Amino acid sequence: MPKIKTNRAAAKRFRKTASGKIKCGHAFKSHILTKKSTKQKRGLRAPNHLKACDAPGVARMLPYL
Repeated sequence: MPKIKTNRAAAKRFRKTASGKIKCGHAFKSHILTKKSTKQKRGLRAPNHLKACDAPGVARMLPYL
């Protein structure tokens, strides 16, 4: 049985928490930030957790996470 390759792009974007949930960053915070309020940008800094329906797809890309 061959080893399964990890999707390197996904490996840079997702981490697993101690409870097994998948943690990721928020969208809309890399550019065009001048029109966004400070409050909105501060909220986007906080970690985001993946929805349960999206977790199986990420788990397939990251077999050893």
